[in-house]
Amino acid sequence: MLKLELKKYLLITLGTITLALGVVGVFLPILPTTPLLLVTAFCYLRSSRALYSWLINHRLFGRYLQDYLERRTVPRKAKALALGTLWPSLLVTMFIIPLSPVRLLVGLIGLAVSVYILRLREEAAA
Repeated sequence: MLKLELKKYLLITLGTITLALGVVGVFLPILPTTPLLLVTAFCYLRSSRALYSWLINHRLFGRYLQDYLERRTVPRKAKALALGTLWPSLLVTMFIIPLSPVRLLVGLIGLAVSVYILRLREEAAA
């Protein structure tokens, strides 16, 4: 019983940390918001139905998460916003970082994230 309670609280803690990082990722595109929110949903689903319900019904994240979880779709506007904020922040980061190997790594990560975003299916027009 104690082991189950510990697991529950660890999952809630991890979910809350990934939620906070996901929210930061909305403003700092180097953090991958969608995967972090999906980890949050995973943790909350396995630890607290109330927190999972709150997340899925959240006015900002709810529809986006539901579309992705149920249909694996993302609104075109969300994809454009993600790419439109990702690359300017990556370019500034690459300009500031003095080490060429790190610049290359940041660019490759940005390219991989961009390919992932572009490959996501878009929701059907309403």
